[in-house]
Amino acid sequence: MSTSSDKQPASAGDGVDPAPKPSRRAFSPAYKLAMVAAYESAPNGEKGALLRREGLYSSHIIEWTRARDAGLLGRPGRETDSGTAGTGRPKRKNSEQLELEKLRRQNEKLQADLKKTRMALDIMGKAHALLEELSESADDQTPPRKS
Repeated sequence: MSTSSDKQPASAGDGVDPAPKPSRRAFSPAYKLAMVAAYESAPNGEKGALLRREGLYSSHIIEWTRARDAGLLGRPGRETDSGTAGTGRPKRKNSEQLELEKLRRQNEKLQADLKKTRMALDIMGKAHALLEELSESADDQTPPRKS
């Protein structure tokens, strides 16, 4: 005769994790370049098979192709410079970096405003010169007399 204690399942208190938390995959730049090259050289019917075999999604290939075209995959260490620390998460910016970005945006806006103002002054100067010339030519001519 068996007792109820013979068939007890392992509980969470036993220290055994029934389903460990999966970790995020990380791909090296060399692997990314190789997969993009393989995907681009594969015939149309084989592209899906390549993705399934490697356990990838088409969004991976799209993202890696854009990074390659931007020149971010070919150079070692560039991925950390682009705002990710190799984990796919953006790096936190410190207050100096935030202020620098803010000042750069403000500088660009002021440069654009200055350019518009200079163009407007140039146009106003030309209009003023034209009106003066018309005024002088009108003063030289004597108006017709009424009889």
